[in-house]
Amino acid sequence: MSTLRVLFATSEVYPLSKTGGLADVSYSLPRALAAQGVDVRLLIPGYPAVLDQLLLIEVYENILVFPNSTPVRILAGIMPGGVNPVYVIDCPSLYVRDGGPYLDEQGNEWPDNALRFAALSKVAALFGNHVFLFKPHVVHCNDWQTGLAPAYMNYHPSLSRAKSLMSVHNIAYQGVFGLEVAELFGLPPTNMQRVVQLLGLPLESFGVEGLEYHSKLSFLKAGLHYADWLTTVSPTYAKDVQTAAFGYGLQGLLTARQSSLSGILNGIDTEAWDPKTDSHLAKNYSIEHLPAKGENTKALRAKLGLEQSSRKPLLGMITRLTYQKGLDLLVPVIPDIIQAGAQLVLLGSGDKELESRLLQYAKLSPSQISVNLGYNEALAHQIEAGADIFLMPSLFEPCGLNQMYSMRYGTIPIVRRTGGLADTVIDAHPANLEKGIATGFVFEEEDAHQLLECVYQAVTLFRNREIWRTLQINGMSRDFSWQSSAKEYCALYRRLSQS
Repeated sequence: MSTLRVLFATSEVYPLSKTGGLADVSYSLPRALAAQGVDVRLLIPGYPAVLDQLLLIEVYENILVFPNSTPVRILAGIMPGGVNPVYVIDCPSLYVRDGGPYLDEQGNEWPDNALRFAALSKVAALFGNHVFLFKPHVVHCNDWQTGLAPAYMNYHPSLSRAKSLMSVHNIAYQGVFGLEVAELFGLPPTNMQRVVQLLGLPLESFGVEGLEYHSKLSFLKAGLHYADWLTTVSPTYAKDVQTAAFGYGLQGLLTARQSSLSGILNGIDTEAWDPKTDSHLAKNYSIEHLPAKGENTKALRAKLGLEQSSRKPLLGMITRLTYQKGLDLLVPVIPDIIQAGAQLVLLGSGDKELESRLLQYAKLSPSQISVNLGYNEALAHQIEAGADIFLMPSLFEPCGLNQMYSMRYGTIPIVRRTGGLADTVIDAHPANLEKGIATGFVFEEEDAHQLLECVYQAVTLFRNREIWRTLQINGMSRDFSWQSSAKEYCALYRRLSQS
C-alpha cells in the first residue's frame, strides 16, 4: 500500500491553542505518526491565536458548509517544529473573538458552539469525501467537537471516501444541543428535525439509531454511531465507558459497538518531561544518577517553606480541584497523612469550597502542607521531580498523564484502579514486589480509607531504601513515549483503509 494519509481533526492543538490534554495529544501523536512515515495533516479552527502564530496561505475559498451561511476559506501552513502540515478553517464570524476555544471571557459557553464545531466537522467530512486535493485514507476525529464528521461522511458519500475513526478523550463532554440551534440561523425554534436539516443532515439521521439523545442532538453520539471505528485513550477506559458508572448515558451504544471499539494508551512528551534535561529543575538526574533527585526535594521544600526532613516523604499532587480527581477522598484524610509522618504539596484550582478547605489545612500546618492555587508550569515540573510520592485518587481517569510523568521522574504514584491509571501503574503488593515489577500503589474503591491505607503502605516502604529504589528504577525504566501508541494507530489505520 502507498503512504498512509490521515487527516487529524481537532478543536485544539499545542502550542497554538490549549485548554487541556486534547491539545497535547493533537501535538504529540501526529508528530509520532509522521516519524513512522504517515502523511498526517491537522485540521483546526482559525482562532486568533492560530492565525497569529502561523504563516498561512489560502488553498481553498468559498466553501459553503451550511445552506445560506457565510462561506469559509481553507488555509494551510506548517505546525511549529516543522513536522506536520496544518489546515486552518478561516471564518472570522465563527472563530475570531476574545476568549477561549469553547468559552467566552466570563467562562460561559459560546452560544453558537453548535455551528462552530459543526463547521469543523463538515470541513473534516469534505476532506474525508475526497473533495479536496489531499485525500486521506482515514479521518481521525477527536471528541465531540468533530463528532458530526462521520455522520456527514455517511450521508454524503463519495466513491472513494475515507474511513472515519472517532476517539473519545473524555466521554463526560458530549456536545448536546437543542432547538436553540435554529435561532443561530435566524429562524424560530420549531422542531429538532428542522435543526438537523439546517445543519445539512437528513431527517432520517435524527433518531435513536443516529444523532438523537433525549430529544436533543448529541455530536458525540453521532460520532460514536456513524464512525467506522472507535477508540478511547486507554484499554481500561474502553471497558469503563461500557458501564453505567462511566458511560454517561452512552454505555448502551458503546456496548453495542464493542467489536469496533479499542483502547490505545496515550503517550507523553518525553522531550518536555525528562529529568536528565528538564530546565526547570534545581538538579538534573537520571536512573544512573538517582541520588541527585534528592536535591530537587530539598529545593522544593525550601521554595515552599516546608520543613527539611529526609525521614518524611513528600507527597505531590497537580490537579483540577474537582470531584472527578478524587479530592473528596483526599481532603478528609489530610490530617491523618500528616500524622503518619508525611508532607503534602498541591498545585491546582477549581471548586472554591475545596480550595478553601485546602488553604485552611495549609494555614494550620505551614511547615508540612503547601497549597498553590492556579497553574505554574515550572512548579509542576519541580513537584514531579521533588516529590517522593504522587497522588492521583481519581474517581475516573480516561488516561492520565501525571502518573506517567511521575514514574519517569522516579516519583512513586498512588492511584485508584480506573482507566489509564489501571493500565500504567503496577501495584506494590507482595507478589509484585517479589517479581520485581511493582511501580506504585493502587487502591480499588472510591473510599478515603483505602486511599489512606495506600499512603500508610507507601510511607512504610519509603523508609526501606532498597525497596524504594527498586520501585523508582522500575518506573523510570517504563517506556511511555508516543512511539508504541503511534504504532498501534498505524496498524489500525491500515486495517481500516484496507477494509
